[in-house]
Amino acid sequence: MHILLTDRLACPRCGPAFGLILLADRIDDRRVLDGRLGCANCREQYPVAGGSADLRTGPSAAEPDGPADGGQEAAVRIAALVGLADNPGPVLIAGPGAELAPAVAALVAGPEIVALTARPSVGVETPGVSRLAAGPAIPFQDRTLRGVALTGGADRALLAEAVRVLVPGSRLVVDPASPSTADEVRALGAEVLLDQAGAVVAAVR
Repeated sequence: MHILLTDRLACPRCGPAFGLILLADRIDDRRVLDGRLGCANCREQYPVAGGSADLRTGPSAAEPDGPADGGQEAAVRIAALVGLADNPGPVLIAGPGAELAPAVAALVAGPEIVALTARPSVGVETPGVSRLAAGPAIPFQDRTLRGVALTGGADRALLAEAVRVLVPGSRLVVDPASPSTADEVRALGAEVLLDQAGAVVAAVR
């Protein structure tokens, strides 16, 4: 996990107004490999192991993710829909598509890709990819991300979380999207740019 990303994280128990403090045990090339993220408000600590941060509030906080489909083609689709080429990052990918984060990061140099899953991922630390486990809330402070792609479906609560963490002018991608997703996104104040081929893309204002 990139060390600069830790400044944007929020305590999943206390909410987005309460940032986390990094207590690093091992850092390599500005990437946190082992340590803890602590909340000064509730005193809870969340482990970072092998570069992956576990910000779950309990073992039943989220269901396991299914496998990602589509490989390189799906990675290109996510990058295109979220506007990665014109994005300074960071961009979050949640759900099964988080497995594609390394492939997405390889497409465009610069933006940090945040892979958000329901359980800690096991793998090699990859430049350009920060791995987090959390749910159901997105553990970031308000207006701190430059793009969000929800790849495992999204209820209204998750859509609201995605809109909350996005910088104005950035994109929210829901792929696949339900028939009601576009209306739900509009109700949250975002502008729908695309609603076709099973995907919804919106701009947060």
